[in-house]
Amino acid sequence: MAHTETIAVAMSGGVDSSTVAAILAWDAAGGDETLTTDSSTASLPKVVGLTLQLWDQTRLAGKHGIPEAPKAGRCCSLDDVYDARRVATHLGIPYYVVKQEERFEQDVVRPFVDEYLAGRTPIPCSLCNNHLKFDQLLKTARSIGATRIATGHYAVNEYDSARQRWILKRPADLAKDQTYFLFGLTQEQLAHTLFPLGRMTKPEVREVARRHGLALAEKPDSQEICFIPGGDYKQFLTAYLEEQGREMPDTAGELVASNGEVIGRHDGISSFTVGQRKGLKVASPTPLYVLNIDPASHRVTVGADTELATRTLRANRVNWISIPALTGPMRVKIKIRHRHEPAWAMIEPLRDEASEASLANPGEALGAATHRVEVDTSVLAIFDEPQRAVTPGQSAVFYDGDEVVGGGWIF
Repeated sequence: MAHTETIAVAMSGGVDSSTVAAILAWDAAGGDETLTTDSSTASLPKVVGLTLQLWDQTRLAGKHGIPEAPKAGRCCSLDDVYDARRVATHLGIPYYVVKQEERFEQDVVRPFVDEYLAGRTPIPCSLCNNHLKFDQLLKTARSIGATRIATGHYAVNEYDSARQRWILKRPADLAKDQTYFLFGLTQEQLAHTLFPLGRMTKPEVREVARRHGLALAEKPDSQEICFIPGGDYKQFLTAYLEEQGREMPDTAGELVASNGEVIGRHDGISSFTVGQRKGLKVASPTPLYVLNIDPASHRVTVGADTELATRTLRANRVNWISIPALTGPMRVKIKIRHRHEPAWAMIEPLRDEASEASLANPGEALGAATHRVEVDTSVLAIFDEPQRAVTPGQSAVFYDGDEVVGGGWIF
């Protein structure tokens, strides 16, 4: 039977994306593995493996405490490229490495550094998904004749003919849910993306990998940010700025209590994140936590754990998925961190000076790219119950049941 299309599998070298490649390659050979995938993958495609080469893992090795040898268990390492190539050879599918180091540094690493220096806490994985894995990779796939890409993300992607929109949903295995990192996907990207693992659990995925004879069926999941050896972002910031010929900016300032009393000093705002307890270097009869970081005055406000709770958040650069735009109040659940249990809230359109400035100058905002989002706007959210440590720089993702309504960046 003739192949009807070409599907490019984004192969990271992990068990998930490798299993996706095995499932689709089996479909292409006329196997019956389609029972474990979305039914849209059953059209006997030609399968091609693509791996994004994003960062030289040895680039900053040995500087400022960064390990000389890259640690195992990190996404997109050189070992992962070898593993992906080995899987492609085992499956008998074409395989290519796509070099995107320059784009990755521009759209992920530099914004990550700048956000931390500004006292915010960024999410590089979401930026990578928005700018590389579902943007540049799709363009590369099209250049080799592929019509769609498939990834190992745990998410469900369906077309709703009544709404005439592609809908992103939480997966069967909620413990592996990755929709929080996928909120930036556009309708165009969703229309050309497959998530074959969306209705499977992790144990089922490993079993399929074993059944296909994949040597990495038991390979542990990656745990660290791919470009930060050892997981210490402070070491990375220092080493990266030095390499770039930039000095760590002097953002030392006052450590103040929530009542305004100065109780100490700190060496720089990049050392803190909202909700942090360790490393404050100040004596207190009760535990203190970072409540707020002011990049203008360099003041870091600390207080009791109970003071971290808030009922409101603001998010900008919102991308809508299940709706074309937010025109009025809407009741949703909001996730403010990857491991956060979504909490009930009301969201409504927000127009203030900060959001208007972002709209007027979208290119100045971190990661902003008007061609990637359908509506660049801001929202105000009011939670039913106070939420702990709402952190600027993190994502707020809105859910209606299992559907991702949209998401944006907390500011």
